[in-house]
Amino acid sequence: MVSFTALVQAVLALSATVQVTAAPTASYFWSSWSDGKPKLNTKNEADGKFSVKWSGDKGNFVIGKGWNPGGNREIVYSGTFEPIGNGYLAIYGWTTSPLVEYYIIESYGEHKPSDNPEAKMKGNLTSDGGVYEIMTKQRVNKPSIQGTATFAQYWSIRTEKRVGGTVTTGNHFKAWEAAGLKMGKQNYMIVAVEGQDSSGSASITVGVPPAAPAATGAA
Repeated sequence: MVSFTALVQAVLALSATVQVTAAPTASYFWSSWSDGKPKLNTKNEADGKFSVKWSGDKGNFVIGKGWNPGGNREIVYSGTFEPIGNGYLAIYGWTTSPLVEYYIIESYGEHKPSDNPEAKMKGNLTSDGGVYEIMTKQRVNKPSIQGTATFAQYWSIRTEKRVGGTVTTGNHFKAWEAAGLKMGKQNYMIVAVEGQDSSGSASITVGVPPAAPAATGAA
């Protein structure tokens, strides 16, 4: 993934097959990254809405809307997320000094991130009506907002999947710090959809909570 402010540097540093766009749109920051392999149909729609359909069952992409820089926010969002195979719906972002890529996972496809054998579990967090598993792992010579680099990933993974609700990012940042996972200076932070060697579709609106269930009762 590449930030708007670091676009030129990162495009030069990444391989020629990587396709990157990143720009502000209305009151939200829009970011779209792909390794060039998935077949993507993305729509950057009005306000906080975006959608994506992907196919091909190969390659990796991350798209979403949010803020640049990121930070402590109570994020509300709603929508649909329907991966066939591996995929994530997450609050996704980066920090610098140290360079960190982070995920607050709300839902996922076939692969649960904490099942990765390289992951180190760091505890649990209760926030926004759910329990999140905290983990970290190292990425070596991978694309980043500073070009190809070695950096840490921090993850909070919701144990009961959901698509829509409130995410209080500051709770996760504090929990990571308490677990010894140092945060740096915030770069961008988005509500993101990621696909990995899969297909599927998603439509997400940032800033709009899920609709309340219809009232029921006796006639």
